[in-house]
Amino acid sequence: MKQKTLGKLGLQVSAIGLGCMGMSNSDGSSDLKSLDTLRFAIENGINFFDTADMYGWGHNEELLAKILSKYRNQMVLATKCGFILLENGDRSINGTPKHIKKSCDASLKRLNIDIIDLYYLHRADRNVPIEDSIGAMSELVEAGKVRYLGMSEVTPQTLRHAHKVHPISALQSEYSLWHRKPEKEVLATCRELGIGFVPFSPLGRGFLTGNIKDTKAFGHNDFRRSLPRFQEENLKKEFEDFRCYC
Repeated sequence: MKQKTLGKLGLQVSAIGLGCMGMSNSDGSSDLKSLDTLRFAIENGINFFDTADMYGWGHNEELLAKILSKYRNQMVLATKCGFILLENGDRSINGTPKHIKKSCDASLKRLNIDIIDLYYLHRADRNVPIEDSIGAMSELVEAGKVRYLGMSEVTPQTLRHAHKVHPISALQSEYSLWHRKPEKEVLATCRELGIGFVPFSPLGRGFLTGNIKDTKAFGHNDFRRSLPRFQEENLKKEFEDFRCYC
């Protein structure tokens, strides 16, 4: 498997990574199938695995812990912090230093590891200066709990401010032939600052595979049911627009 370097601090990962969100809160995959998928990925040279504390609200990290116990030296593990679950079931964002540090300790415990390879701020908190959020994450690096820092779905301006506080090794954003927004400014900013770009949903959450014709393809708990682009009428229009584009 070809290797890529993310950022300027030497983080090496396989060119193809495996996002694990769908194993916990997207399509209802069973744990046994998910574990088989994880093992298959490792056996075929993939070492870059992506999770988050809000994927299944802890379930995904606990699932990965079952593999980490055997394959830790063969895995570069990325997880994230920043989302919280409200009492009414909605999500919110908390980027306070206190929450970030608490989240890191909780993730380490669920994953049953001593250090996180790549720790992302899942989303920037508009109510907290980015310098405070990244400053807290930098302290986690100093404490030996995290190796490298990343961010997800932030503006070029926010990325610049964060990078001044502590080197950012990776920026993760949605990017595919269906979603090309990062091409406007984000990719150029990453090149300028020497930050690795990690695209998520490169197949448009399944849209580009040709296997999704309508919402009947989604399971009852499928995360895509909550996304505007995957609502029935919007999806029909997306198919029409995409065929015209092609």
